[in-house]
Amino acid sequence: MSKRALQTDLLVVGGGLGGVAAALTAARLGIGVVLAERSDWLGGQLTTQAVPPDEHRWIESELGSASYRELRETIRAHYRRLYPLTPGAAVDPRLNPGRGNVSALCHEPRVGALAIEELLSAHLASGAITVLREHDVVNVERHDRQITGVRLRSRGGDTVDVSARLVADATEEGDLLEQAGLFYTIGAESHDETGELHAPAEPDPRDQQAVTWCVALEYREGEDHTIDRPAGYEHWRDTVDPRWPGPQLSWKDIVPDTGEVRWRPLFAHSPEHAVHTGADDLWHYRRILSRHNLDPSFPGGEITLANWPQIDYWERPLLGVSSQEREQALAEARSLTRSFVYWMQTEAPRHDGGTGYPELRPRGDVMGTSDGLAKEAYIRESRRIRPLFQVTEAHIGVEMRGPGVGSALFDDTVGIGHYRIDLHPSTAGRGYVDIDCFPFQIPLGALIPVDADNLVAANKNIGTTHIANGAYRLHPVEWSIGEAVGALAAQVAETAQTPAQLRADPTSLHRLQRRLRDELGVTLEWPDDIRTGRSTS
Repeated sequence: MSKRALQTDLLVVGGGLGGVAAALTAARLGIGVVLAERSDWLGGQLTTQAVPPDEHRWIESELGSASYRELRETIRAHYRRLYPLTPGAAVDPRLNPGRGNVSALCHEPRVGALAIEELLSAHLASGAITVLREHDVVNVERHDRQITGVRLRSRGGDTVDVSARLVADATEEGDLLEQAGLFYTIGAESHDETGELHAPAEPDPRDQQAVTWCVALEYREGEDHTIDRPAGYEHWRDTVDPRWPGPQLSWKDIVPDTGEVRWRPLFAHSPEHAVHTGADDLWHYRRILSRHNLDPSFPGGEITLANWPQIDYWERPLLGVSSQEREQALAEARSLTRSFVYWMQTEAPRHDGGTGYPELRPRGDVMGTSDGLAKEAYIRESRRIRPLFQVTEAHIGVEMRGPGVGSALFDDTVGIGHYRIDLHPSTAGRGYVDIDCFPFQIPLGALIPVDADNLVAANKNIGTTHIANGAYRLHPVEWSIGEAVGALAAQVAETAQTPAQLRADPTSLHRLQRRLRDELGVTLEWPDDIRTGRSTS
């Protein structure tokens, strides 16, 4: 086992979308980066967690982030170069490989990981970015308000001690906040704390959104790919949560924004019909490879990605609990997903009146695993910093602000985003919170903690409330948060200011915003007709 030490301008811990964007941006602006990730893949929720991008309706326009558009186009280019597309699909400027309902770019997680490697490739070759894969943080050294070092350990036991001018916590769950002994919040704040319309009456750290262990499934006509009956199958098949219309192993679930019970089967018609027509069924919802786009000679079948309410795991929280309870929760989340796959293969009502779809084949190869499940659980909620400025429902919620008012404007904006305030059922017994919000800005003050001078948040751990996190947690927003951190790191390296000092100095703040807008192609404010909801096109 070896030991080594590295010194760098920016240490990014966590290789999700925020971490990748931070590293890529910083390297393009000329500073050195060490990027540490616990998995062998980069990409976080897009790849290791296997969630096709949840995006806003303007994502194909010039509004947003030029580098996020570059990521999307790199994914599309992979399919155009290497897959036997139909002539129509090959020239479609908005190619959607899976033609899934949830996104304009439903694709295989494996391809997302390859696209990220392509974006980083030249910077890895030049040494501008050093990537430490399969490395975990084992210690964070802190002196007063300064992070003075981070020790990482590889799977083989080798250690790397990294010191950096700026440290970005881009982990999926805000791990560095706890390891550094910084202030953080988990779960839900109370109405008295935040004044939010949808906040609970009492604070509850165990009120954490459900996690989901996604799985990729291919339909293979005439074949039998039934998995072994999972341990604990009867629990998931028979247990009825008071919030739910029946057992989770069912085609029955709840419409998030209305609470209505719905019946949404795997196929609305037949698997053959699903290839060329759309439908509001589970197969089309997050389909990641569509045969409609492929030449008839392609030997493979269609693939969908199961990230559905039926496999939302809400029995135990992951944060603020013992390591044993956390591991039990993750094991139960995997058990729920495997049980749902087995139920679909053996007991689920079929479109043709029969029972079970043994034709469903788990596709681990597109997930980087052997069993078809994602490398990691999909995490919707993290520890959150105590920030210089906290984003709340009052800044973005339509109901709270009033129709046509628009989201709050932030003088320290470093990016934009939009998604509904979407909170899945929680580990405290709360059901869906799914409410409309205005297109919003990302304030720099929400990325900077009150109790550290050289650490910033670069993922879902920014200073939102539990409620506002429901809108700020999705793919393009996380990317924009990371991009802002990368630009911030470059300016910190040039000026020796702390992030808080930079934000407090109008000249320095405006310089950062000009760099984001003019050099990096980042939109910092929505057109007013979009921000206020007067335009939806």
